[in-house]
Amino acid sequence: MDNQQYVLALDQGTTSSRAIIFDHAGQVVAIAQEEFPQYFPQSGWVEHDANEIWDSVQKVLNEVVIKAQIPPYKVRAIGITNQRETTVIWDKQTGQPIHRAIVWQSKQTSAIAQALIDQGYQALIHQKNGFDY
Repeated sequence: MDNQQYVLALDQGTTSSRAIIFDHAGQVVAIAQEEFPQYFPQSGWVEHDANEIWDSVQKVLNEVVIKAQIPPYKVRAIGITNQRETTVIWDKQTGQPIHRAIVWQSKQTSAIAQALIDQGYQALIHQKNGFDY
């Protein structure tokens, strides 16, 4: 009986989602990657469709398990990394996004951030999140 166990790494990045399955020795067993579109509604603005991100994640998870030719129960751990600073707001009732995600490199909230700095909140912002603006 094959008792091999695997680790799945999921990297949900700015332009694509990628899944990799590793064996116990740390060797790559299978990789799947899916790009998704970025939207630029105005100069300096960058947005993603949260449902397109979710679809790409589901696709690479399924694809990598199929490529690896292993039963899903043999994946014993999953590591996830994501965009972290990309923001999306979900409707509490429907679970659907109310707008496209604002991507981490978008400049569409720069004026709001500057207004907070101008009002003297820079030290508080730094204390709360560690970032200097």
